[in-house]
Amino acid sequence: MREMLEIPAPSLQTPGIKGAFQTRLRAARWLWVSLFSWAITRLGIAIVAYIATPLIIDPKGRPYFRPGNTLLDAFGGRWDDGFYLEIVKRGYHYKDMPLPSVAFFPLLPLLMRAGQFVVGDAMVGGLIVTNLALLGATMLFYRLVGDEWGSRVADRGVWYLLIFPTSFFGSALYTESLFLLGAIGALYAARKGRWTWAALLGIVTTSSRLVGLVVAPVLLIEWWMQHRQHPNTGGPPVVALAAPLAVPLGTAAYMFYLQRTFGDALAFAHASAAWGRKPGSPLVMVRQLLERPSEGWIAALLRTHIQLDHSIDALFVLLFLILGCVLLRQRRWSEAVFVLLGAVLSLSSGLWASQRRYMWVLFPVFILLARWGERQWVDRLITTLSLLGLGLFTTLFVNWYWVA
Repeated sequence: MREMLEIPAPSLQTPGIKGAFQTRLRAARWLWVSLFSWAITRLGIAIVAYIATPLIIDPKGRPYFRPGNTLLDAFGGRWDDGFYLEIVKRGYHYKDMPLPSVAFFPLLPLLMRAGQFVVGDAMVGGLIVTNLALLGATMLFYRLVGDEWGSRVADRGVWYLLIFPTSFFGSALYTESLFLLGAIGALYAARKGRWTWAALLGIVTTSSRLVGLVVAPVLLIEWWMQHRQHPNTGGPPVVALAAPLAVPLGTAAYMFYLQRTFGDALAFAHASAAWGRKPGSPLVMVRQLLERPSEGWIAALLRTHIQLDHSIDALFVLLFLILGCVLLRQRRWSEAVFVLLGAVLSLSSGLWASQRRYMWVLFPVFILLARWGERQWVDRLITTLSLLGLGLFTTLFVNWYWVA
């Protein structure tokens, strides 16, 4: 009688349950692969930062915001981080300032202030915001790539995105992670026919950076392509055209605020001149970079008269321009436009500085690389070079050396 009442407990060995579990696991692959990749790369970056911070003596004695907490200070107290903290604390400043804070767009400071309200600390709140934004961007990127190219390509794409040499900026008080979240989300929403979400996420990009304006033509191209692919059903409704038209509202709202507060709607552009950023032709920058030094290339290099940082930035830009042209040749129209316009708009600032950071957010490049990464030697090459660059740039950044 006892044997008759003993019902075997469910286990994964039961064929039906095991199959259902595997099905659910595959269905949630976008979630757990994204989460694991994000966690392991952020942990790796944190370990490098923690070990590297005491190794290199800072020659200029830079200020440390949180000397008692290495990781908080490393990612919340370097370079542009200080401007965002100052905006949260005292608001925007423009005139009679050597480095006007109005050059920095408002979305991140607003979210940092909200984070401060929740956790009581603007720096901690800001780091939570940027890291969660990067996690969200990673998940959306996986869905975007996986829907078209499958899970293997999506796995590699997420990995390449998160180990890019300047990807540590996604975990600092910088706008890159918010921009990625908005840009990837806008394209994904458009391809799913969710144009209201595409518009809102597009506004996120233009509230965080001026280059977010390139999302508008990308959404317009997506609308047109869907319209042509579905001639019988008519494709997306005409009202969906409101999405690309809404994208610039983030920048427009900031301009309205600047006009009301400082009497200059373009204060963010005028303030950028303090950093040497002046609108100009990218060709001028290339010509200046290639001009032969008066003492010759070798002598100038030995005397450190050549800005190696500029040459490194130029190599990153060149790589992304080439890959953007490959996307164009493959008729990946919206993706190519995003990469090429994004690179050209960044170059039009008239300054090579930070270009390697600006290139990171041009995410369609990582889809292309992930497709090429099916070849093992290509995958290993991309992974090796990326990890070496990430380790080097992270070490320099946390020790107050200029990276981007």
